[in-house]
Amino acid sequence: MSSPLESPQRAARRAAERPPALVAGAAQAGWLSPDGEIELLTLAEAARHAAAAPPLLVHAPATARRLGLDRLRGYDLLELFAFVRPAQFCRLTPRGLAQALGFETPHGLEAEAACLPALADALLAELAQAVARDPDLIATTRAMTRGGWLWGAPVLAALGDDPAAFAQHRSTAGLEPWRQLSEWAEHAPEPPPGSEPVEPAEARARLVQLLGEGAEARPQQADYASAVSQAFLPRAMQDVPRLVLAEAGTGVGKTLGYLASSTVWAEKNGGAVWVSTYTRNLQHQIDRELDRLYPDPDEKARRVVLRKGRENYLCLLNFEEGVTGLSSRPQDAPALGLMARWARATRDGDMVGGDFPAWLPDLVGRARTRGLADRRGECIYSACPHYHKCFIEKSVRRAKRAQIVIANHALVMHQAALANIGVGGADDTGTPQRYVFDEGHHVFEAADAAFSGLLSGEEAHDLRRWIVGPEGGRRSRARGLKSRAGDLVAGDGVAEQALETALATARALPGDGWLARIAAAPRLRQPVGPAEAFLALVRDQVYARAADVDDGYSLETEPRPADAALLEAAARLNTALGRLHAPLVELAGKLAQRLDDEAATLDSATRARIEGVVRGLRRRAETIVAGWRAMLKSLGDTPPPEYVDWFAVERIEGRDLDVGFHRHWIDPTIPFVAAVAKPAHGLVMTSATLTDISEQPAPAGGAGGDGVSPIEAGWLAAEARTGARHLPERMRARVPSPFDYPARTRVLVVRDVKRDDMTQAASAYRELFLAAGGGGLGLFTAIHRLRGVHARIAGPLEQAGISLWAQHVDGLDTSTLIDIFRADRDSCLLGTDAVRDGVDVPGESLRLIVFDRVPWPRPDILHKARKAAFGGTAYDDMITRLRLKQAYGRLIRRADDKGVFVMLDSRLPSRLCGAFPAGVEIQRLGLADAIGIVREFLGS
Repeated sequence: MSSPLESPQRAARRAAERPPALVAGAAQAGWLSPDGEIELLTLAEAARHAAAAPPLLVHAPATARRLGLDRLRGYDLLELFAFVRPAQFCRLTPRGLAQALGFETPHGLEAEAACLPALADALLAELAQAVARDPDLIATTRAMTRGGWLWGAPVLAALGDDPAAFAQHRSTAGLEPWRQLSEWAEHAPEPPPGSEPVEPAEARARLVQLLGEGAEARPQQADYASAVSQAFLPRAMQDVPRLVLAEAGTGVGKTLGYLASSTVWAEKNGGAVWVSTYTRNLQHQIDRELDRLYPDPDEKARRVVLRKGRENYLCLLNFEEGVTGLSSRPQDAPALGLMARWARATRDGDMVGGDFPAWLPDLVGRARTRGLADRRGECIYSACPHYHKCFIEKSVRRAKRAQIVIANHALVMHQAALANIGVGGADDTGTPQRYVFDEGHHVFEAADAAFSGLLSGEEAHDLRRWIVGPEGGRRSRARGLKSRAGDLVAGDGVAEQALETALATARALPGDGWLARIAAAPRLRQPVGPAEAFLALVRDQVYARAADVDDGYSLETEPRPADAALLEAAARLNTALGRLHAPLVELAGKLAQRLDDEAATLDSATRARIEGVVRGLRRRAETIVAGWRAMLKSLGDTPPPEYVDWFAVERIEGRDLDVGFHRHWIDPTIPFVAAVAKPAHGLVMTSATLTDISEQPAPAGGAGGDGVSPIEAGWLAAEARTGARHLPERMRARVPSPFDYPARTRVLVVRDVKRDDMTQAASAYRELFLAAGGGGLGLFTAIHRLRGVHARIAGPLEQAGISLWAQHVDGLDTSTLIDIFRADRDSCLLGTDAVRDGVDVPGESLRLIVFDRVPWPRPDILHKARKAAFGGTAYDDMITRLRLKQAYGRLIRRADDKGVFVMLDSRLPSRLCGAFPAGVEIQRLGLADAIGIVREFLGS
């Protein structure tokens, strides 16, 4: 392999040598020797071969895991793809790479290994044209090669680089992508939007335009678009938005339905509609749908903006500091070079779900990829030399002028929470008047995360780091409050003193190494400061009172009654936080006063910088520190009735990760309605699974609780989950799916598989997947069962030509796994909740869903409180039915799809079968019969 010290001549000779090629499966590996011999090896044999000579491969970390190695060095074709085709999509398998490059799809380990040299040659051949598009390409490659990039010599040879020039090259110019980025421009503030309504006829006409000429008439979609238009009527009263709850069955086409009204309103009124989703994948799907209305990319860029939180975007200052550190860490150059190539090509700098390869952090490390984002609120705004080229600032400014802003629930609620305490939105984009909440069934969960409180070691340590900065002489990209705001308060004695007091009092929070100190045995424990002392006693109480301490999973316990020592520690910490709160408030006030005093002379950049610091100070003082103080103060009293509190120790495989005091709203839609819904003029809450309306024959009595009909009970559940019940007015609309579910699906409940027998469960998964010929999604309610089944069936499925992928096993992020599963018709995927909620796989790639157990809600302290508040057993049933409904809904995404839903838990009660559409028969039978039905129905 090449290294930073290897000569160009030797590297060139090495580049001319043909390396072997390796593709590892679950039980065997395909190996192509340098002389062209192809063979199947055991995984142990393949590991020995790979150790002798770095092979061509696809995704080195995943290959190493399959070979049982900690690390594997090789010519990773994904790295080469990311270099040659930055910001382009490719699935991280040999098949995916072949498809991306236009090659015939290889099948089998031997064929996949045999195709790797041709794929490498094709990518290297593209480099001659790439130089014209990126003048820094050779400089980037030279820097990466000096850092030990294995592909460096072949790439330089393909570029025709002069070895003498390489020997003299010492510049990092190729690692400075900001040189090629354009600057954003300031514009005058936009006027407030008008209040012209959207008539149903206008919505229908725009829908026709979105669908295009000759599109098939879809009356359900037109009806949905008309219903949604009611949310775009003028508001009649303050704090009473026009709210439409709209359930649209799969296949109705709700995305274009609500975009029709949204785009008409935005054009008529000169304002923006914020379309919010729960998942990032849907954000990008909506963005693609708008290509129909705005085919010109420049026009679309002006009218449509995709917005996420700051932590999703590449920070150019963090990147520059990484480049500066190459003198002490030259091995970081390959990762930074790949990031530089991507930064010069990306649409918007989004590293989560955009055009950034989701698999790149696995290859070169998170620290030099997603770790370069602004994750701790340490932005210095206009003091940054890259401020006018910043991806985040560019996105914020585009959002101020856009007509459609595609955001996510987390960002919307975060910005509304800040506005609610008087500090403005996180990026000062103003308060939107119109929202569409797609995936509206997740509003409850999103609000629960956004409006909760957590006093934990990690959270408190992050706050200390935000205020104090790096300590102990460590090199770090972290920037403390003094470096961000010191020059802004210079000369103001009161403000300077407030800053110094904040720096001093923040040391009451946990410092580096806090977890090791509080987790030590009591006689050896040496907590530093009141926060660590409190957390040590919290941890003691959790371990003393929690059940199942030895199972390795996270633990929790009620915080009350707390013993005297814990209450005393809480009081001391509350006092210390009070000493911290005061200077943060004072400093924010002094900076805000400067905005007023110097309004006539402050330039825009300095004003924006001061506003950013004020927002950061007030958010931490008024939401975080003040919230912690309220929690601590109530610890010895009766808890406030609207909240539920608990202590927890977060663990993975028995190892402590964090210790904390949690507070959640029992009904988190209360703060959501106050912060988001009431200030808005109109909202749409929409989903395919918004209601808990049973379409199956009703049991005897035919009514829900309190004599309410099942339909009304389903709507009431939707109103509770979205917060609509806290508003005086709302409109309901329900448009059924056009799909023929009874003809296109089967629902099977297997009666003779023991739920606690891992061997039986694995056998059932194996035989059902084989009967379907692949295309199977296995859903689990526990990670350990997923892993146990995977270990037992991966080999047999591979022998049958079926690839098996698994969350929590393959080490890949969920979106990458779903991309692989979607592209490979005959692969199978195992996953948990995130896969159930995020998979959208039309066609034959998903034709079978197998659930291991009924997905009851986890009976933790939070759920216990909500169950008591929301109806007892009926609340459990509602949550479980909706989970089943969401999972089943993944089977049929198009009219010609067909699929089978199998539940391996015989204890599925009849009252939960309302999750399935009317007319779909639920068959309870043995495994052998189920396998036969799967094979016959799917024709496999």
